[in-house]
Amino acid sequence: MHIFSNVAELRAALARVRQQGRSIAFVPTMGNLHAGHISLMQQARQHADCVVASIFVNRLQFGPNEDFDKYPRTFEADCTQLRDAGVEFLFAPTEQDLYPEPQTYMVEPPEIQHMLEGEVRPGHFRGVATVVMKLFQIVQPDVALFGKKDYQQLMVLRNMAQQFMLPIKIIGGETVRADDGLALSSRNSYLNATERAEAPRLQQVLQGIRQAVLNGQRNYEQLCQEAADTLNTHGWQTDYISIRRQQDLVPAGPDDRHLVIVAASRLGIPRLLDNLEI
Repeated sequence: MHIFSNVAELRAALARVRQQGRSIAFVPTMGNLHAGHISLMQQARQHADCVVASIFVNRLQFGPNEDFDKYPRTFEADCTQLRDAGVEFLFAPTEQDLYPEPQTYMVEPPEIQHMLEGEVRPGHFRGVATVVMKLFQIVQPDVALFGKKDYQQLMVLRNMAQQFMLPIKIIGGETVRADDGLALSSRNSYLNATERAEAPRLQQVLQGIRQAVLNGQRNYEQLCQEAADTLNTHGWQTDYISIRRQQDLVPAGPDDRHLVIVAASRLGIPRLLDNLEI
């Protein structure tokens, strides 16, 4: 695996890849990799000849009181996993490499950036869209893969690529879970043993909502409030549980089909995100 931090050197290496007629798949990450990330790397190999990953903890998408400084950084272990997964190039820039001057031009997503996760974390999706646009311009992949656990992020980036007419196919990878149902996340390492035992309850309450909807219940607000109450009585602090339309994340009506339940709730230090399609 070839590791680059310099933008010009990575571009030159990838230009040689294209000259060979090889296609490129790209998987951006913030590091502290787990099996969900590695699953995306493995899927990437099915969609292109060359897999490029990136590791960069992006300051722009963190709020002033969030965990930018404490975010787990495990670079050497990450490199080992990426090599084993068959990643050919790793882009691991410093902040100076990626932001050599203050980032005054930003990608401003539409109204979707202010709902759900964006309501709780103002400016988050602006930071995500901006850094991903820069990474796309550097790597210029044919395909890019993102996990479906971050459902709203995937939609923001897919719509961004479409509206800017980027020649990049955006692929969503299915959420990888532990044996007890907990969605894998880099922030799961913040959970202590008691919290880790409690954490699968989030997916369990979403399964309960899904079954209720399939059984014909259409009072979505009540279903979600009852689920939030269940979590909160077990020590969670729930930001939202909501049933939305898959295509645009607008609140679902009783006649809508193709739904998704999205949720974010704090358990101890970390906020855990999850979703479940119906």
